Amino acid sequence: MKILKKILFAFIFLLIALLILFAVYREYQKPKYEGEIYLKNIQKETTVYFDEFGVPHIYAENSKDAMTALGYVHAQDRLWQMELLRRIVPGRLSEIFGSVALKNDKFFAGLGIEEASQKAIADLDKKSPAYQLMMGYLDGINQYMDEGPAPVEFQLLGIKKEKFTVQDVYNIFGYMSFSFAMAQKTDPLLTDIRNKFGMNYLKDFGLEGQFNTVQIKNAKQYQKEYAVISQSIASLLDKSPIAPFVGSNSWVIAPPKTKNKKVIFANDPHIGFSQPGTWYEACIETPDFELYGCYLAGAPFPLLGHNHEYAYGLTMFENDDVDFYQEENNPENNNQYKTKKGFRNYEIRKKTIKIKDSSDVVLNIKISHHGPVMNDLLEGLEKDKPVAMSWIYTQHPNHNIEAIYALSHAKSISDFEKGVALIHAPGLNVMYGDAKGNVGWWATGKLYRHRNGVNTNFILNGSNGKDDDLEYLDFSKNPSAVNPEWNYVYSANNQPSAIDGFVYPGYYLPEDRAKRITQLLDSKSNWDKNSVGEMINDNTSAVAPEMVKKLIAGLSLKSLSKIEMEAITVLKSWKGTNNLDDAAPAIYNKWIYLYLKNTFHDELGDEKFKQFLGTHLMKQITARQISFENSPWWDDISTKNKKETRNEILTKSFVEAITALEKQLGNSPSDWKWKKVHTVEYQHPIGKLAVLRPFFNAGPFEVSGSNEVINNQFFDFADNGFYKVKGGPSSRRVIDFSDIENSWGILPTGQSGNPFSSHYSDQAELYNSGKFRKMKLNKKEIIQSSTKLVFYPAKN
Repeated sequence: MKILKKILFAFIFLLIALLILFAVYREYQKPKYEGEIYLKNIQKETTVYFDEFGVPHIYAENSKDAMTALGYVHAQDRLWQMELLRRIVPGRLSEIFGSVALKNDKFFAGLGIEEASQKAIADLDKKSPAYQLMMGYLDGINQYMDEGPAPVEFQLLGIKKEKFTVQDVYNIFGYMSFSFAMAQKTDPLLTDIRNKFGMNYLKDFGLEGQFNTVQIKNAKQYQKEYAVISQSIASLLDKSPIAPFVGSNSWVIAPPKTKNKKVIFANDPHIGFSQPGTWYEACIETPDFELYGCYLAGAPFPLLGHNHEYAYGLTMFENDDVDFYQEENNPENNNQYKTKKGFRNYEIRKKTIKIKDSSDVVLNIKISHHGPVMNDLLEGLEKDKPVAMSWIYTQHPNHNIEAIYALSHAKSISDFEKGVALIHAPGLNVMYGDAKGNVGWWATGKLYRHRNGVNTNFILNGSNGKDDDLEYLDFSKNPSAVNPEWNYVYSANNQPSAIDGFVYPGYYLPEDRAKRITQLLDSKSNWDKNSVGEMINDNTSAVAPEMVKKLIAGLSLKSLSKIEMEAITVLKSWKGTNNLDDAAPAIYNKWIYLYLKNTFHDELGDEKFKQFLGTHLMKQITARQISFENSPWWDDISTKNKKETRNEILTKSFVEAITALEKQLGNSPSDWKWKKVHTVEYQHPIGKLAVLRPFFNAGPFEVSGSNEVINNQFFDFADNGFYKVKGGPSSRRVIDFSDIENSWGILPTGQSGNPFSSHYSDQAELYNSGKFRKMKLNKKEIIQSSTKLVFYPAKN
């Protein structure tokens, strides 16, 4: 008995000791939100107030000191995220994750982003304010790395601290630029469908833009399987530890349409969800500068921002700035490829990828004059059929740092537009509103057009020279609208209308969100912050109710069972909302998925069908193809001596949907609540391990919203009937110039990426319930509700 007591006592003592050690460790790992810190290279005392959600409000005597402080506080909250982002482009994820990241590393290391960054850095004006402030920001990050504790992720994965450089900043923006592009997911798949089934099968896809009926108004040949390219790239982006950019909403309402006769600005960029989330908020105020911004990890200037004078944000343009070219090797020498002037040597670029606990992998990447050869970077492509990727981002001078500096430091709308014009890639819709009543929208990017007859939806001919002929358009030809007579500007990733008769090609999203946004904006002229806040959380589809009518019209109602008729009753009364307790969305999405599967799967097969579901094409085709009674896709090519009709496919899909839902959720359609199947979990890369999931991940949460509503909580279709949300609004901002110091914002989880911080996920409940918090600009109010951290110049 005494021995048992001793063992029990020892166990309790050990447990207490471990709890004490963990408490000490946790306290040590927490970001420092109050106290004093001495920094090198700052000139004056700099004060940072962290508000109740952990947002730093930095007050400095000069901009360089402010940027150094920003780098320090950004690093203490997001150093792990910074580390991940800077490793993607140079192919250095395998160093920390092992061979599981090798495919990702091979691909990004070969794209040429790193080389484009080096060229841009060589051309930088080292005396410019943009460069000097960037160096101050990097100095702050590196001083934290010298003095602060390593993030827990560094310790778990054995990561050694390395100084951050200008190259890292450019590489981070390079990854962001690539994740905006859509051609790499789409062109090869379309080429494969064309080659196997013919152009008749592509009529339903609206490749000439005919599906984009709600357009943003301007105020000025080879038999080979290519789908492996889009399949591989889509898979890499989906499995990347850093979420890709996907879509977005924004609208800016001019004074004549607002209650208080001041501009109201709204923006919610759509990005794949992760933990930590994409944006870090910070407010800087110096004697000559003020800005409340949303920053990418490792980026010195914010992509979203506002102050007392103006606000700006962005959505994805979805323009086509990537082309694929089929190269033709010299039969006598595989290191040469054919051009219109004869054979030419490939440039050979050597890269070494280091892999944790394994030997290095050496890549010899071939580069044609179009770009890197994908066969060297992706598995599954034949080496003797090279396909090169041509991307505007790596082929033209990169001024993106100067551009983002200009956007965040503009003194007027004309200054702002000059900054927009500097962005050659990615394609963005940059949105603007100011205290003087101006509203504006500009599409960025170095736009170009091919000669007539070249269809960039397919793989192009790399050897004849004809498909190389490009006309680059002057920035004045980019779609835009400034102070239009309809008194608002907006973007929902939909296609802009034609300029000079030319509709710019791209991978635009369907009209759903655009239609809903314009319906709402056109319907009233007394908008205020509250009504715009409701609108940015709107869950209603402007398209789904009409789609339901078309679906039901294809059914023989007399043949339906009692439970099937109950489901029809639910659908007929549906107004298109996607609220937690709605039953119709569960029925509708199951039916849509099975309609798509029964229509397209027999031709495409498992992998290509899954790939098709991940493209914008699927979203475009869903509401339109159903009207095409003679579409070749209706016929199931796997059935012999029978040609299926549209109504047969729709009926089969409906019956299968109801059977599946009954099995999954019970026999009462009114109880098939959306919240039972539509959920989100914000995943940390390390949180994928089950034992660490509760510590690193946030959620899961039941969520409203759906694909292509304003509250765009998007998901992939799956056989199991659950809709795991992959991404959505990465922030929601409502900026009202009649009450600028009380504008609203919200993040999906929290401000900090440090799991020991109280601000790691403290906004999640607010976000998922459609609420906001203040983005404070009033110093007196900030001081009253904040902790205080003071930076002093380091003593010699």
